[in-house]
Amino acid sequence: MTHYPPSVVNLIKQLSRLPGIGEKTAERLTMHILQESSHDVTQLAQSILDVKNKLRLCRQCFALSDTELCWICNNPNRDVSMLCVVEQPIDMASIEKSGSFNGYYHILGGVLAPMEGIGPEQIRVEEIIRRIKRDSEIKEVILATGTNVEGESFEFHLQSSVTDEEPWVSIRIYSSKRCTVHSKGCRVWLRQ
Repeated sequence: MTHYPPSVVNLIKQLSRLPGIGEKTAERLTMHILQESSHDVTQLAQSILDVKNKLRLCRQCFALSDTELCWICNNPNRDVSMLCVVEQPIDMASIEKSGSFNGYYHILGGVLAPMEGIGPEQIRVEEIIRRIKRDSEIKEVILATGTNVEGESFEFHLQSSVTDEEPWVSIRIYSSKRCTVHSKGCRVWLRQ
């Protein structure tokens, strides 16, 4: 890349650090940015800074938000009896795009993976346990965390922490509008 000035080389290197962006794509993006007006480039740069400086996690569900409560937790028209547990914000976004769920969410921020040193303390497991125990309006908990070993491990940990105080029924759903995150289905807990 010696045929580009240092400022262009630096931008290409910085863009290629992004996931899914190789050097060729970073070079094309850089050339596109150079063709844009100063106003458009400034807006792009400001948007990146705004996301980095203003974004926080919702204090209730841990979704990405610009405010203390995200737009979902702030919406009184959502169904308070339903809580969907997902691994990452992108999982919540997928369910929201489908339009099939009108309840609230809890985002774990990862999966239990003891072999990799990720236990309940590293993700938001204790928060979901407290939330379920505290909020008696929650009647249905949808575990959209995958049906792999990590998802099963999370379900077991949650079950052993929550069901000792009151009865819950766990059912597995393989085909439902509510299970849009994982093609193998999800688990639903119903409070009796």
